[in-house]
Amino acid sequence: MKNTVILLAFLIITSNIFAQKQVNKNLVYVDANGVLRFSKNKKDAAFFGVNYTVPFAYGYRSHKALNVDLEKAIDADVHHMARLGLDAFRVHVWDVEITDSLGNLLNNEHLLLFDYLIKKLKEYNIKILITPIAFWGNGYPEKDEKTNGFSSVYGKGPSVVLEAPIKAQENYLRQFFNHVNPYTKLTYTADADVIAMEINNEPHHSGPKEKTTEYVNRLTAAVKSTGWTKPVFYNISESPTYADAVVKAKVDGHSFQWYPTGLVAGHEQKGNFLPHVDLYKIPFADTIAAFNNRAKMVYEFDAADVMQPIMYPAMARSYRTAGFQWATQFAYDPMYTAHANTEYQTHFLNLAYTPAKAISLLIASKVFHILPRNKTYGAYPADTLFDVFRLSYKNGLAEMNSNEEFYYTASTSTQPKNISKLKYVAGVGSSGVVKYEGSGAYFLDKISDGIWRLEVMPDAIAVSDVFAKASPKKEVVKILWRQNLIELLLPGLENDFDIEGVNDGNNFSTTSVDNKVLIRPGVYNIFKKNIEGFHSILDVGGVKFFAPASTTIQPTVVHQLQLEVSANKTFSLSAKIIGIDSIDKVSVELRNSSSKWKTIAMTNNAVYNFTADVPADIVTPGLTNYRIIVQKTNKEFFTFPGGYQGNPYSWDEYRNESWQIFVAAPQAPLQLFNATTDKSNVMVYNTDWRNNLVEYITADKPEQLILKTAMNKPAANQTMGWQLFFANRLSGRREELSSFTKLVVRARSAEEATAKISLITTDAQAFAAGIKLEKEFREFEIPLSQLVKDSMLLLPRPYPGFLPLYFTSASTRAFDANEIEKLEIRFAASPFAKPVSVEIEAVWLKK
Repeated sequence: MKNTVILLAFLIITSNIFAQKQVNKNLVYVDANGVLRFSKNKKDAAFFGVNYTVPFAYGYRSHKALNVDLEKAIDADVHHMARLGLDAFRVHVWDVEITDSLGNLLNNEHLLLFDYLIKKLKEYNIKILITPIAFWGNGYPEKDEKTNGFSSVYGKGPSVVLEAPIKAQENYLRQFFNHVNPYTKLTYTADADVIAMEINNEPHHSGPKEKTTEYVNRLTAAVKSTGWTKPVFYNISESPTYADAVVKAKVDGHSFQWYPTGLVAGHEQKGNFLPHVDLYKIPFADTIAAFNNRAKMVYEFDAADVMQPIMYPAMARSYRTAGFQWATQFAYDPMYTAHANTEYQTHFLNLAYTPAKAISLLIASKVFHILPRNKTYGAYPADTLFDVFRLSYKNGLAEMNSNEEFYYTASTSTQPKNISKLKYVAGVGSSGVVKYEGSGAYFLDKISDGIWRLEVMPDAIAVSDVFAKASPKKEVVKILWRQNLIELLLPGLENDFDIEGVNDGNNFSTTSVDNKVLIRPGVYNIFKKNIEGFHSILDVGGVKFFAPASTTIQPTVVHQLQLEVSANKTFSLSAKIIGIDSIDKVSVELRNSSSKWKTIAMTNNAVYNFTADVPADIVTPGLTNYRIIVQKTNKEFFTFPGGYQGNPYSWDEYRNESWQIFVAAPQAPLQLFNATTDKSNVMVYNTDWRNNLVEYITADKPEQLILKTAMNKPAANQTMGWQLFFANRLSGRREELSSFTKLVVRARSAEEATAKISLITTDAQAFAAGIKLEKEFREFEIPLSQLVKDSMLLLPRPYPGFLPLYFTSASTRAFDANEIEKLEIRFAASPFAKPVSVEIEAVWLKK
């Protein structure tokens, strides 16, 4: 017996020594305080990147439908991820495609492509966190395919409580982490670049809490039975009421997500959403003591349905303040399918197709790696300036400006902090060191004194709302390989430079004139004129460059309609026009309500940008219709809207579509909301869709709708409300804004409720007033001077739902009608929880 005890003790000690050696080999570990650290030097670790799904589900099928080589597609996309400075990859593996009902691993093409992706990520030193169980079907945005995987058989909810699917998951995890990648010859357990794992994706827990703890421990044990000694994470934000049970499990950290602007709006969300990402408040830090000894990671995040390139750096800042050490955006769009944004309609991110957002992700990666954990930077708008970073909602600009790096998402007047030490530049538009006419992203890397490398992506032009209903038959962004003028004002390149193409097939070579050169997409070596020893320093030829092919296009007009303009004043019409030559003619034909018409030439004042000034004599009160006509040199005509081909003045041309714009009389009110015309753009806050009501009804006016919101079974003091972005109504009457003195609301309430109406400014200040509604419709006039600063709702509602509902701007600026952009109306149930409703017909400004 004594010998047996000694043997067991020896085996335990040996096992612990072996396990410790394995831990020391791991890139990172989680210390006793819940900090993810590098094993080599014990320093804090930070990883920032994306999710990416081409080996599975729709990503796989869509590439197959296009006859694209999936490995080549992965090559291009991973290259772009690395170009954006990303060092993290995460994906929830579609287990439904690589398992059977018992959890046996299927060695099929999906798994092989995933292994190839792992190999490619390793080549670029991008670290990998695997979530092996997704629970999802593989259909979205199509219907799910029928598979035999355990998730298909049992579903998400039952899979975390029933014994049969739990056993299948244990079996699958053991086989998955013992699987040998044929490209690396390593298991995921042994692969040093696979640095952590998350058990499953967004579990929905139910039943006894002790069973949840047991479930997490069983699956963790299954993973560790393969020799896994790396960090194990488990989701805590998807089922927050089970957070205490999850924290009791033997895992190293917990995973979170963040969708601060909701999901699937069906259109682009506009307005200042920086308040939505001002703070990531984790409730468990205050309620569950043991949580504070766990590492924190973000498995998915995105500012969905938002194109503004300012959100990612702000989110990265807030993550670091909250203590996160891993964050991966969901999801990077594959280059071969991004033209239609079909994979995930509500998300859109790709270096070629969304250049400004891509550069903002590059900046966000820098934010995440540079900022220390747990440091605060004040409240919005103070936190738009932090460390070497700057964010501007009004300019659509995110910026990094340090001694060696200068990155920007739009043209900027900011000068580099230290141009003599500058080594890296990337951006969209122009700056103090690069003047560029194109719309694609570019990158400049200093090789040595007087030698730089330039990479230029093709132009990207959005031709429709990229977040509207998606279809592979529809292009939402056009790609154009156009020659654009670039001027470089970089250190070491004064007095002109030589330039040579170095990517495959790029034989371009010339000398700049006044530091300017016409350039096409590609990779180039740029060097001081006549520099000696150049070719011994740089490789020439064979450099990788990935970009989508130029779109074959006929003339296309992208025009943002102004809804209303002021009478008797000149105003400007503008449009982006692609698919035409510089010698083609573009004109706008206008006809007002008095049947007076005029044709005005449009001027090409910048690449793709055309404008025309409409003279005051045709801008008379009423309705003005207009259309844009493109006449090519071969006498072909294209008329917009509609884009139909043919001479619009032919006797048999029956198509006569036009845009229309309202011309307001001098003293006319300015409408901010009308229930008849604005119903598709209202964002509603409603916590009880079963009992609450949101509907558009009619009342006493013909062809006039009313927005009715009602709480029929409210809890005490429950809130309901809505917001509308209306800044698109203001551009044509902006000069009049300061002359309006009253806010008018036409509304009623069957219960004679009190509602709060707010005007929200571009710096996210809400100025509000209360109105006591009666049973009959009435027009409530509120002097703008009586509006008082207040809080506003964060709409669309951020997810997870434990994040803040209200926001009060730290700005101290006084109310300024020139800055308004949103309307909010909200109301609350009484302390006695009686039913309450509010009906709004229209809201306008009055002089």
